Amino acid sequence: MGVALALHHDAAEVRQQLEANGFQIKNQFSVLQDAVSQQLTGMVQGSQHNAEQLRNALNERLAAIQADNATKLEEMRRTVDEKLHATLEQRLGESFKLVSDRLEQVHKGLGEMQTLAGSVGDLKRVMTNVKTRGTWGEMQLGAIIDNVLTPDQFARNVKTVPGSDELVEFAIRLPGKSDEHPVWLPIDSKYPVEQYQRLLDAQDAADKAAIQSAGNAFETSIKLEAKKIFAKYVSPPHTTDFAVLYLPTEGLFAEVMRRPGLVEAVQNECRVMITGPANLAAMLNSLQMGFKTLAIEKRSSEVWSLLGMVKTEFAKFGDVVEATKKSIDAAAKKFDEVGVRTRAIQRKLRDVQELPAPGAAGPLVGGSTPALPGLDPEEDLQ
Repeated sequence: MGVALALHHDAAEVRQQLEANGFQIKNQFSVLQDAVSQQLTGMVQGSQHNAEQLRNALNERLAAIQADNATKLEEMRRTVDEKLHATLEQRLGESFKLVSDRLEQVHKGLGEMQTLAGSVGDLKRVMTNVKTRGTWGEMQLGAIIDNVLTPDQFARNVKTVPGSDELVEFAIRLPGKSDEHPVWLPIDSKYPVEQYQRLLDAQDAADKAAIQSAGNAFETSIKLEAKKIFAKYVSPPHTTDFAVLYLPTEGLFAEVMRRPGLVEAVQNECRVMITGPANLAAMLNSLQMGFKTLAIEKRSSEVWSLLGMVKTEFAKFGDVVEATKKSIDAAAKKFDEVGVRTRAIQRKLRDVQELPAPGAAGPLVGGSTPALPGLDPEEDLQ
């Protein structure tokens, strides 16, 4: 019983002690909680203060950066504007100068074109004169022939038809039966510019009826000129059986070639071949090659004849050489005989020891010379 009371008493003390300790711990925890709360509040306030300071510093720094960037951007803008303004002014100045130069050149070209138009008008007025036009075509034809053929291959103002007073402007000298009687190829220049100009004007106006009428008149004029040439200058066998009609401009020749059947009709009906500046030169070059081939053939026959004569003379020369060889062989044989006699004399002279003393020999009889001992002239010289 006493033990139980003692245990009960001790438990009560332990409980009291525990309650006291719990209260003390609770107070300490409250104090600690208040202290931690105060520290946290202070830390929060400090953090807020530091964050505010940092935000203010960042705002000030950003404002300074923005102000600096704005200043630099303004400087860059002014620099770019100045450079763009200067470059634009320079480029515009160069462009305006180039445009001004081009306009000046255009103005100058217009002046030259006006001058050229006036010159063309003068040329047209000159070409309306038939005599002047014919002289110009004749000069051009003569220049082409002079550049291709040699002076002995053509002639000017040739009377190709015997008994006629008509003279063709140029004639090509072709080989005939003899050099005194060649065969002539007549070449005459014509420039029917009136009908051609009417045709060009009709084509510029796009008038089909005028084009048809001017084209027919143009073809008729070409055929008429070809018939005149054939009637005046063609007379075989003194000439070729055809003649050449020369047109001084490529445009006129191209228009003739463009006309369907015109060239064939002129060749078949009038026996006249139409040429322009380019194909006339080609035709003359072909004739020049024919002349060279003919000259080569002629020279080849002369060379064969000369070779025949050389062959005959060479045979005679061989006979002379053979006779000379025989004479040389006979002379060599004679020289061999002289060598034999010379060696025989030398053998006899080796046998002579000494000559007789003066006065030892008897008097000479009849002026004869005493014979050398051991030498018989009649024997050794045989």
